[in-house]
Amino acid sequence: MNASPSKFSIAAVIIFGIFAVSTSSIFIRYAQSDNVNSMIISTARLVIASLALLPVVIYRYRDDLRKLPKSGWLLALASGIFLALHFFSWITSLEYTTITSSVVLVTTTPLWVALLSPFLLREKGTTWLVLGMVVALAGGIVIGVSDLCYWENGLTCPIGADFWADNSLFGNFLALVGAWMAAGYIMIGRQLRSSLPLIPYIFLVYGLAAIFSTCVVLFLGLKIIGYANITYIWLILLGLVPQLFGHSSFNWALKYVKASMVSIMLLGEPIGSSILGFIVFRETPTLLTVVGGILILGGILVATYQPPSSDQQKQ
Repeated sequence: MNASPSKFSIAAVIIFGIFAVSTSSIFIRYAQSDNVNSMIISTARLVIASLALLPVVIYRYRDDLRKLPKSGWLLALASGIFLALHFFSWITSLEYTTITSSVVLVTTTPLWVALLSPFLLREKGTTWLVLGMVVALAGGIVIGVSDLCYWENGLTCPIGADFWADNSLFGNFLALVGAWMAAGYIMIGRQLRSSLPLIPYIFLVYGLAAIFSTCVVLFLGLKIIGYANITYIWLILLGLVPQLFGHSSFNWALKYVKASMVSIMLLGEPIGSSILGFIVFRETPTLLTVVGGILILGGILVATYQPPSSDQQKQ
């Protein structure tokens, strides 16, 4: 019987996952610069990730999929649809709002997971988890308003219609819908992941999400070919780095930690996206962005803190 990985190993994998998913918005923006429809981008990342996994699944994990009961297939289908809708809504939001605002809103997923997990998964949240979530979400809000507000002898923000100018309200709403869909994907995945090894699990969910997305794209008659060669490179990288490596890291962790704990780790993505935005686009973080980043990191540390048990204290 295989031993469970150490807490350090779990943390290292999740940190790697945060970095990988942080590249997502960069690749998406590059692809959108060639006028690629957001649904095509969403479908491409899922198809590419699924195809990359296919040889391994055929060679090593066929029996795992054969033995999966009908209920497991239904869970995988539901999880895949939630994942596809998550990408549809979130990637589209990047057409209407800033990268930082979109990423921050879509990573409010922990709030919805924490609210629903006690009812759907019977997972009780600890006081540290709730406190960490509040602190991290506060940091996310600070980063969100940093695109519109500035600090000069006090906090100054536009009011009224100016606050939602340039379709940012619609983009922010789509990002929030993406968070709701991600919450469903994570909670269903928590139930399914416990009965499947990582590789067949992610192949099944990504594959079903890819099939659902492809059907939608074909039904809408969206343009699939005819883009610049570099655009296809961005799409391939999108499917491999944030999707295959990034999301798979979180799916691996779902077997060992609570869904609410994994989801709160996703709050590190705005920090990673801001760092990469600075490196790639020379976007210098504002004071509010730095403050928000500190709050998010602090919230993650608080949420993952586990006081020593009475037995450990006696040692």
